[in-house]
Amino acid sequence: MANVRLDKINRVYNNVTAIEDISFEVPDGEFWVLLGPSGCGKSTILRTIAGLETASSGNLYINNRLMNEVPARQRDVAMVFQNYALYPHMTVAENLAFGLKMRQVQPQMMQEQIHKVARSLSIDHLLNRKPKQLSGGQQQRVALGRAIVREPQVFLLDEPLSNLDAQLRDDTRAELKKLHQRLKITTIYVTHDQTEAMTLADKIVVLDQGKIQQIGEPQTVYAHPNNQMVATFLGNPPMNILPVTYANSIFWIGNQSFNCPIELQEKLSPTDKQSLNLGIRPEHINLVTSDYNQENIQPNRQKSNQVLLSVEVDVIEPLGRETLVRANLVLSNASQFSQTLIQFQTPVQISLKPGDRISITLDLNYAVIFDPNTRKQVGY
Repeated sequence: MANVRLDKINRVYNNVTAIEDISFEVPDGEFWVLLGPSGCGKSTILRTIAGLETASSGNLYINNRLMNEVPARQRDVAMVFQNYALYPHMTVAENLAFGLKMRQVQPQMMQEQIHKVARSLSIDHLLNRKPKQLSGGQQQRVALGRAIVREPQVFLLDEPLSNLDAQLRDDTRAELKKLHQRLKITTIYVTHDQTEAMTLADKIVVLDQGKIQQIGEPQTVYAHPNNQMVATFLGNPPMNILPVTYANSIFWIGNQSFNCPIELQEKLSPTDKQSLNLGIRPEHINLVTSDYNQENIQPNRQKSNQVLLSVEVDVIEPLGRETLVRANLVLSNASQFSQTLIQFQTPVQISLKPGDRISITLDLNYAVIFDPNTRKQVGY
């Protein structure tokens, strides 16, 4: 096992910067996830660590050893690709054994390791089959097994679950987590799936346009995003971003207004007429029903920090255990805000339809404020 450190890594292709000033260190034995939209540079970082790409500048260290000039085969890392990359003419056993043969491991020891890993991944009954005889999930486990059997210093996984169906992806994700808990091998995992990132990672590295946006523990990144990109990328449904104007201790959204909590005023020190973006996650929004009781909403929070807004229902999306509501803020004489969308969830027993005008409460104890120009969080 080993730590992995990137120090100001850049990669430029034909004058186009793919990744810029990438610096972070993955401690020995931890599971880190590189998360971001397609084209943000996740796979380029992973391939640079593996030695399949060469950094244009910067330094890469594995186990505190400079790796810039070390070829891929000597880096002692194992990479699992999105398309599995199994040898189609080889059996499962032969695929698992390939890396060991390259290392000239003794045949008896090789067989012991193959069977041990195959049992741990529940593929020991598939050893004599070829990849075309396997399901997608079985092929994925073989690809993981081929990496594990080598006992590398570092695992690199490039969207390994993206080709699996939803149920199998969930099952395999849980198996991956258990596997890491058992092996404790330093792992760097690339995905655009936030669920994978939140459930697997010790730390998440959020990327966009080749740059790091935020690094932190999953719950910290979720609750305290550095900027609007992180806020809206992490979370399903994403964080709502509402344009507000501050004036005399009051937030205005078009013609609707509510008091700005003292805590926010002290943290933000806003000026009159200042425009801000207020971020609020759907789980911190509640529907006000006919039997609305102030005492029953967030009783452990200050009621003064829960504010009312009027919205008009636009789309209803039943999700089984809850209903996702997409609504527009009811704003008159404020055309620039006329399309302000707000999303929240309601219990399935509550019946709503498009066009309904309803009231909702926002718990400002969980509000995040962004500068509309820089899109960075203010006062954090």
